[in-house]
Amino acid sequence: MAARRARRLLGSLCIALLFAQTAPTGAAARSGSRSLLTESLVRTFTPFYFLVEPLDALAVRGASVIMNCSAQCETPPRIEWKKDGSFLNLVSDDRRQLLPDGSLLINSVVHSKHNKPDEGYYQCVATVDNLGTIVSRTAKLTVAGLPRFTSQPEPTSVPRGGSAVLGCEVTAELAPLLRWERERQPLPPGPRLLQLPGGALLLTNASDSDAGLYRCALDAGGTPKYSDEAELKVLPDAEEPPRLALLRAPSSLSRVPGQSALLPCVPAASPPALLRWTRNGQELPTDGSGRFQLLPGGVLQIRDVAEADAGTFTCIVESGNDTLEAQAELAVQVPPTFLRRPANIYAHESMDIVFECEVTGKPPPTVKWVKNGDVVIPSDYFKIVKEHNLQVLGLVKSDEGFYQCIAENDVGNAQAGAQLIILDLDVAIPTLPPTSLTSATNDHLAPATAGPLPSAPRDVVATLVSTRFIRLTWRPPASDPHGDNLTYSIFYTKEGINRERVENTSRPGETQVMIQNLMPETVYVFRVVAQNRHGPGESSAPLKVATQPEVQLPGPAPNIRAFSSSPTSVTVTWETPLSGNGDIQNYKLYYMEKGQHTEQDVDVAGLWHTVTGLKKFTEYSFRVVAYNKHGPGVSTHDVVVRTLSDVPSAPPQNLTLEVRNSKSILLQWQPPPAGTQSGQITGYKIRYRKVSRKSDVTESVGGTQLSQLIEGLERGTEYSFRVAAMTINGTGPATEWVSAETFESDLDESRVPEVPSSLHVRPLVTSIVVSWTPPENQDVVVRGYAIGYGIGSPHAQTIKVDYKQRYYTIENLDPSSHYVITLKAFNNVGEGIPLYESAVTRPHSDTSEVDLFVINAPYTPVPDPSPMMPPVGVQASILSHDTIRITWADNSLPKNQKITDARFYTVRWKTNIPANTKYKTANATTLSYLVTGLKPNTLYEFSVMVTKGRRSSTWSMTAHGTTFELVPTSPPKDVTVVSKEGKPRTIIVNWQPPSEANGKITGYIIYYSTDVNAEIHDWVIEPVVGNRLTHQIQELTLDTPYFFKIQARNSKGMGPMSEAVQFRTPKAESSDKMPNDQASGSAGKGSRPMDLGPDYKPPLGGSNSPHGSPTSPLDSNMLLVIIVSVGVITIVIVVIVAVFCTRRTTSHQKKKRAACKSVNGSHKYKGNSKDVKPPDLWIHHERLELKPIDKSPDPNPIMTDTPIPRNSQDITPVDNSMDSNIHQRRNSYRGHESEDSMSTLAGRRGMRPKMMMPFDSQPPQQSVRNTPSTDTMPAASAGPGAELPEAEGPFLPAEEEPQGPPTAHVRPSHPLKSFAVPAVPSAGGPFDPALPSTPLLSQQAPGHPLHAVKTASIGTLGRTRPPMPVVVPSAPEVQETTRMLEDSESSYEPDELTKEMAHLEGLMKDLNAITTA
Repeated sequence: MAARRARRLLGSLCIALLFAQTAPTGAAARSGSRSLLTESLVRTFTPFYFLVEPLDALAVRGASVIMNCSAQCETPPRIEWKKDGSFLNLVSDDRRQLLPDGSLLINSVVHSKHNKPDEGYYQCVATVDNLGTIVSRTAKLTVAGLPRFTSQPEPTSVPRGGSAVLGCEVTAELAPLLRWERERQPLPPGPRLLQLPGGALLLTNASDSDAGLYRCALDAGGTPKYSDEAELKVLPDAEEPPRLALLRAPSSLSRVPGQSALLPCVPAASPPALLRWTRNGQELPTDGSGRFQLLPGGVLQIRDVAEADAGTFTCIVESGNDTLEAQAELAVQVPPTFLRRPANIYAHESMDIVFECEVTGKPPPTVKWVKNGDVVIPSDYFKIVKEHNLQVLGLVKSDEGFYQCIAENDVGNAQAGAQLIILDLDVAIPTLPPTSLTSATNDHLAPATAGPLPSAPRDVVATLVSTRFIRLTWRPPASDPHGDNLTYSIFYTKEGINRERVENTSRPGETQVMIQNLMPETVYVFRVVAQNRHGPGESSAPLKVATQPEVQLPGPAPNIRAFSSSPTSVTVTWETPLSGNGDIQNYKLYYMEKGQHTEQDVDVAGLWHTVTGLKKFTEYSFRVVAYNKHGPGVSTHDVVVRTLSDVPSAPPQNLTLEVRNSKSILLQWQPPPAGTQSGQITGYKIRYRKVSRKSDVTESVGGTQLSQLIEGLERGTEYSFRVAAMTINGTGPATEWVSAETFESDLDESRVPEVPSSLHVRPLVTSIVVSWTPPENQDVVVRGYAIGYGIGSPHAQTIKVDYKQRYYTIENLDPSSHYVITLKAFNNVGEGIPLYESAVTRPHSDTSEVDLFVINAPYTPVPDPSPMMPPVGVQASILSHDTIRITWADNSLPKNQKITDARFYTVRWKTNIPANTKYKTANATTLSYLVTGLKPNTLYEFSVMVTKGRRSSTWSMTAHGTTFELVPTSPPKDVTVVSKEGKPRTIIVNWQPPSEANGKITGYIIYYSTDVNAEIHDWVIEPVVGNRLTHQIQELTLDTPYFFKIQARNSKGMGPMSEAVQFRTPKAESSDKMPNDQASGSAGKGSRPMDLGPDYKPPLGGSNSPHGSPTSPLDSNMLLVIIVSVGVITIVIVVIVAVFCTRRTTSHQKKKRAACKSVNGSHKYKGNSKDVKPPDLWIHHERLELKPIDKSPDPNPIMTDTPIPRNSQDITPVDNSMDSNIHQRRNSYRGHESEDSMSTLAGRRGMRPKMMMPFDSQPPQQSVRNTPSTDTMPAASAGPGAELPEAEGPFLPAEEEPQGPPTAHVRPSHPLKSFAVPAVPSAGGPFDPALPSTPLLSQQAPGHPLHAVKTASIGTLGRTRPPMPVVVPSAPEVQETTRMLEDSESSYEPDELTKEMAHLEGLMKDLNAITTA
């Protein structure tokens, strides 16, 4: 074969010589010979790999060990060994020798405390001369140390049938060499004996024959070493069962896939305890059918461990009433495996190539590259890219060889290699471009054909030189002046280095290229080669170009440190950067909360800074960037620090009580909200007391669990409980007191339960639904139910369920089969009398849904498949600015409203601002729920549904509640200052309300000063009453800079100040100032306009300046004349219309008048509302009424539960005469109205009748307000027969007269708004049911159209007031909430005037009757 190849080569050379003699040019001859030699000069890749690689081994002192290795190649390789990275000299070593197959034999392993020559890491190295070198994986040789016991067996005793653990712990490498002896004889293996991972011996089901002396032995080479002997005594059965405990708890361990794992959980209990295992909260099947098996004694064996088995394993032991839990973590570590191995590569010199290597493992492996046995050190030409790939730039001939990717992690290592062959430039690469070649060098791969080659490109110059890139341009070669089909390769290298890199032009004919990724201030040598379809031509002359020096920016600040100085601040320190050209001007400190994406920064002049206003017990990252005259430098690395902890700022959530028996109550709760814990919760403090003795408080401190059983209580006694969370800093706020009463007597558990009262079965195709009711005798404890079933016999399968469960679905049954089912109740004494039933599953073809109920007890009703009744009486009690307590009642519960089954309730809530807000939900197991995290001064609606098993109710009627106000949490925004035209000493300040007002803004305070750094108490203060957004300040100094800040306030206090805004007054006054000032009626120099608040309305016809200037006396007289004239005309028209309507009374109008009287007929104090009482829905409905505001003894006046958001103020009157009272009431927490003047008639009688009038379309002049209270406000109820949105004229009757402005009651805007249960009256003011009241709604006469009319009470007969539409204030936008009243709006058409006059006639007669009485 070799001779044939030589002859062929010789022939081709002869032919080449003949062509050379006849060729017209030398270039053509060269190209022709090249094309003929191409195929014969391509070398092939040589297979070179390991057949066997060394593995980790455990050796014993004095014994021999073999490290296997074998390599394969066409030429037999030379094998060498490395230990700990250094080659072994095996020629002169008498203990270590190389075997013929390349394995390493170590005779008589040496190992002592101070001399360990054989232990370490071994690696096999295979070399083929003139080809390359490869290395194997690294194998660890571990030598078992001196036999030593870390713990000795101890004498122990075990009851007959119990379990015992004899400890004998050794190090991990000695554990496989450990064995046990009894009476100095090897212990025979048996199913009751198990050696645990650490070496301990587990003995289960002890018998008398197990007694004796036990010891463990270590066979670590030579004479075995024995431990101390320990005696095991087997005791007779104990009279009292021992306390439940674990003899051996599971411990965390790590395994590799494919290994086995043992997790011991050995209980000391007799009779044997019930034991089960869970992984990550899910119960494991331990019957041995899978990889999990429960061995005797409670040991969990996991065979063939997989990566998915990692997690938390929990052992749960139950014996009687005691339960124990123990946890252990199983970590599964995976050795490195290759997802993509390096591939062999052909290349030319000056090319850039990439060896790809993708690995996986757990923990993630690290990767290093080896070339011909030597580690590749990253440099300018050897780079690690895309985490694991090796990039070689500018290939040279010496780069040929074998490259290996070696991956390593904690549990192993692996290697994979590839060969690189560099061909001559005139030899084309025989294959398509592999993916490992970079795009810059792909153009070399086109095979050349015979023909003339281009000459050298001309005029190569660098047209653009920067610090990191250079642009080169040139002219085409003289041999091809146009050069349209030429491509170019640009070879470049650093001066003095022979390794060239190449960059190719992107398209033919292009005569420029951008060379990037260069080093600054470095000399590079460039040359350009043109290439046509025949191959590359001559090279241009070398061109030397030096890149520019880079601007010296500051380096990273060294020694950056951060430490928390308080729960809300962190101090960061650093040092001056070591590199940089010029002085450091300042630093910028960046910080960001962990988990967030928005970084904040602060400018710092020194070398430290304290960042304040941070969240408590929260991790933040900090970094520093130094600035000099050139700009920002290199950032430091991030340092992470957590702020200090503090006491929790909020109480635990959702505290619930469950009465267990006559002497114990179980408390359950949830932690405080995540943002309020302020640290790691270390425990919870529980305080409880008898309700009858509030001063006698008992404290109990628990762990971090979310439940606590309080025992030792008295029978039939009501106790109150509260819980507070604790951190290492102290105890946070506690919950409200929650009460529960212990039982009078305990249930009996001295006998088994009686038979269940009924059993129902519903057969399906492959399942049977079983439902039942508990035993009739409820005085015996039921711990659960046992369900047995099988074909023809109920003893084939048994399932136990909880005592709360009332149904169960038996799955995986055969169709068309006859099953016998039994049900037994059981407790700790035993199982009760069974109840039998049988059922036949349906065939596959049966798709009917006919239910079959088999009822044993004749008195047991068929379960109702209809949905459950929704909860009723939903109430929302406002507790704070972000918390509302929701309470309700359940008509399906007994009268005492105690929950004894497994039902639960779902509470949902939302706000209508914005309108597309989604519902939020939460589950509760009691008849109340505490909703937290709400927005201040916001109206929320709530509803509740109940779920029991698979049955759920519809949502209940809604209840509404508006959270209390809170001080503004943001300053006023968009503060601007402008000079008033024509008055340079007067400026106008404008602003916008704060974005987080948290309530109705009652005023602003403007601070201004000429010194921005002055103390705030030295600034001049300008108060602004009401919600005005502009204010004038007069008599300022000309040509002076002023600084302005604004602060908003509401009923809860002052908000933060805005940033200071600077304004400079003009330099000179205008010439027409005095005439203008005199004409405007100014109060004189130094005076400022009076601030009349937001409710001030300019008089009709008066010219009122926007700054509060008074009107002239002439305008006031004209206004008085107009008001008197309008009043007289109005009275005359009303009298004429009333007389006209009286004469036109028809039967239809009489019916409507009667209906109105049924609604408003409370002139007498005996209410006749019983005639129209709506149907009773368990709760007692209270009729809507208007209560006196100031005279009511109750500090929380009873108001309507409407969807109108209310704040802490009542209705503000229109009259400017009430202005002083308005301002006085604005800061009142309860918001009681001030006394109003009374008419003569009302003064004599102590009361005034109220008349309800329709609203008109006047501008908003009053607002509906409420009094904030933690008590519940009774509301009007609507029965099924009354439709709220369609009621006509919801007029309110005359009542006891309040001493202030009237309160407007507006009906709910939706027919499903919840009716409210009357609250328990507070001690300060009990609710008096004798007060006159009338239902808000009544039945309408059939056949008549209904109209919705807005109404408000007019409380003073002696003076007229404009109609008062309801304005609904809310945060943040009034318009959003006002939409809830749109259902109430109506406009009158001309044909409806007659109907409205009929109502007016009825009202006038009622008014006459009251006056004459």
